[in-house]
Formats: sequence, structure tokens, C-alpha cells
Amino acid sequence: MESGNQSTVTEFIFTGFPRLQDGSLLYFFPLLFIYTFIIIGNLLIFSAVRMDTHLHNPMYNFISLFSFLEIWYTTATIPKMLSNLISEKKAISMMGCFLQMYFFHSLGNSEGILLTTMAVDRYVAICNPLRYQMIMTPRLCTQLSAGSCIFGFLILLPEIVMISTLPFCWPNQIHQIFCDLVPVLSLACTDTSMILIEDVIHAVTIIITFLIIALSYVRIVTVILRIPSSEGRQKAFSTCAGHLMVFLIFFGSVSLMYLRFSDTYPPVLDTAIALMFTVLAPFFNPIIYSLRNKDMNNAIKKLFCFQKVLNKSGD
Repeated sequence: MESGNQSTVTEFIFTGFPRLQDGSLLYFFPLLFIYTFIIIGNLLIFSAVRMDTHLHNPMYNFISLFSFLEIWYTTATIPKMLSNLISEKKAISMMGCFLQMYFFHSLGNSEGILLTTMAVDRYVAICNPLRYQMIMTPRLCTQLSAGSCIFGFLILLPEIVMISTLPFCWPNQIHQIFCDLVPVLSLACTDTSMILIEDVIHAVTIIITFLIIALSYVRIVTVILRIPSSEGRQKAFSTCAGHLMVFLIFFGSVSLMYLRFSDTYPPVLDTAIALMFTVLAPFFNPIIYSLRNKDMNNAIKKLFCFQKVLNKSGD
């Protein structure tokens, strides 16, 4: 490959989007609605937990942090998707691509670690309730929350820095709807085996995280089934059902996206999986954490009542 072909690549073109003449505008408004719903829903959950003192406990503090991360996780990709849907040229600058990869995956890593922390929290609460307050202290919860974010943002930094130093060749087409590691690495003009080894390590990390959460819930379900009263079992299940559903959606979409049995999928299936991973999974999380949770519903209602009181006092 000639050096000229390497040096002239200053942007990448997405090929996963439909063209304007093929009706890409038809996808714009549903995606805009979903993105708006995700932002408003997660802001409501975050604000409700912050303002309602009854929800100032480890479980809801973790949920509020997860909602906060979800806002930025979707913002890393969806606004650019919306822009590309109404543009003739579906492009992104190289620096924009690297930044999108970094923030998208760093926020995703932080969410995965936080889900593991939430599973451990539910494990302690249900399997060792008498020592729960002693173990899950406010200080430990703060350390776990901060550690999830710090580790999530640091683990990917060396890989993104290495990718940003690679030379890239023509054609500069990314066969996806957002910048992802494997599609971008496939455009590099040099050997990327060392970086791909890191991807294998990340895949192993995903599997280990999944196993930790899965084993925690196997133990939790075993303990719940031993509770003699049906009311007690139902109450115990209700405290972890939401997190279990979010866990299944999150890691199910991650597995479809990154733990593949085939190197390539048909383009339509590839785009569908990417949309489920980046859009649909975050769309369901506010629904799960609000509609299926009476305490959260009450806190959100109080938030609206508080806003009405403020509006009246302002008048």
C-alpha cells in the first residue's frame, strides 16, 4: 500500500446507514424519540434518587449512577447517528471516531462493572441480611461507585492511544453505524495483532463478569426459594428482579455484539445487533427501573409534585 493512501485518510465513512434517497429520514424521528426518552427517563431516575432521602441506600445509589452513565453512554453514539441519518455524507473525523470509541466503550465498561457491584450488593442483602449494613457501608459504596468509573475509563485508554497512532488505508469505509474497535482496526495498514490480543482479554473479562453476576443470582434464587412465606419470597424477588432484567438485556446485547461464533454477519443483521446494543437496551432500562418499582414510582411522583410547588411559589 502506498504511503499516500495512508496519509490522505482523515475521516471514515459509515456504510451501515441507508441513503437519503432510500428513506433514511424515516429512521430519524423514531431514533430521536427513543434518545429523548432515554435522556428524560434516566434524568428522572437520577434526580428522584438524589432528592428522596428514603432512597439513599446502596441499591438506589447504584441505580442512580447507572442512569447517569446511561445518559452519556447513549450520547456517545446516538447524536452522531441522528446527524448521519439526515446527511448525504455519512462521515466522522478520525479524531471524532477515536473519541467516540473511547467514551462509548469506557462508559460501557463502567456500566458492566457497576452491574457486577449491584449483583454483589443484592447477594449480601439477601444472603447475609444481618450483616448488610455492616458490610455495605456508605464509604464502601462510594469507593465501589468511584472505582467502577475510574477502572472503566482507564482500562481502554492504552488501546485507544495505540489505535490512534496507526496508519489507515483506503477505502476508509466502516461497515457499521458507529465507530467500533474491530471495524476500525480492519482499516489499518499495519499489523494489529497486539491490539487484537487486548480484545481477547476484554472478551475474557466480559465472560468472567457475566459468570460472577450469574453465580451471584444462582445463590440468591436458591436462598429466596428457601424462604417459607410466599410474601417473603415475592418481596425478595422484587428487590432484585429489575437488576436481573437489566443484566440480561445488557450482557445479552454485549454477547451478540462481541462474543461471536462467526467473524462476519450479513450487513442487515450486523446493523440490527448494533442498534439493539446501542439504542434498544438503554431504552428499556428506565422502564424497568421505574414501572416495575413502587419506591421509584413514588419518588418520581414526589419529584413532579415538588416541581409544581416550585412553579406555584414562583407565580
